[in-house]
Amino acid sequence: MALVSFEAQAQDAAFAPVSADQVVMADLLYLKRAVVVFADSPNDPNYIRQLDLLTRDTAALVERDVIVITDTTPKPPSALRQQLRPRGFSLVVLDKDGQPELRKPLPWDTREITHAIDKFPSRRAEMLQQMPAGR
Repeated sequence: MALVSFEAQAQDAAFAPVSADQVVMADLLYLKRAVVVFADSPNDPNYIRQLDLLTRDTAALVERDVIVITDTTPKPPSALRQQLRPRGFSLVVLDKDGQPELRKPLPWDTREITHAIDKFPSRRAEMLQQMPAGR
């Protein structure tokens, strides 16, 4: 059995994907960025691959205040599914203001997602606050 640090275990537990029917988007407004993974079935190979890719570097996503939301039940459609209108597999990244900033029809790895997030104006402002120039 491999030894995993307590911090890593706590981080992975805190980063567990949440089902779309358990999320109230208004509660996340200006607090979290949402990475929403849609599929028509939990058996969709793209869905399975996407979740695998997201779990490989959870620290980078936690650092960017990301919550992963999953939706594999097209009927009845969740509020998120009605709002974002995915077709089959879809990866949608919402900024902290709740607006979709990125849509992808195929899985993306964490590095690609975090690079895209780092270009969001809100993320740039956060990075500037964390490390202001001249310090």
